[in-house]
Amino acid sequence: MKFRQASLSIQSRPQHNMIITQAIEDSCRFIEEFDQGLLQVFLRHTSASLSINENSDADVRADLTMALDHIAPEDLPYRHADEGPDDMPAHVKSSLLGVSVVIPIVKGRLGLGRWQGIYLCEHRRVSHQREIICSAWGV
Repeated sequence: MKFRQASLSIQSRPQHNMIITQAIEDSCRFIEEFDQGLLQVFLRHTSASLSINENSDADVRADLTMALDHIAPEDLPYRHADEGPDDMPAHVKSSLLGVSVVIPIVKGRLGLGRWQGIYLCEHRRVSHQREIICSAWGV
């Protein structure tokens, strides 16, 4: 059994779902050492999230933002508003999508489906430097 870990930092784009699959692969080249295993991608923040979704059509990313804005709009009477009106809706969206994804490693590569990509979902109206920890274990 092997274990490897890497960290990376990504500058998000305001209220945008970025495909970060290539950045993850570039930072985690060590997965080539694994015949089988798992890669956990963990985001160290509470107002952004990670998701695995469509990697081809940019409309999917825009529609996801629209749907999440409908589920957690800024104009609800939130009690927590310390960092502005987009703060609490960002926490709700982060809770809905989560801050971690686990992907199988198959013969040294991520086991994503043909149309799947890893998203960094920025829920705030401003760009942030987002920190990610990737942990791989397997054989």
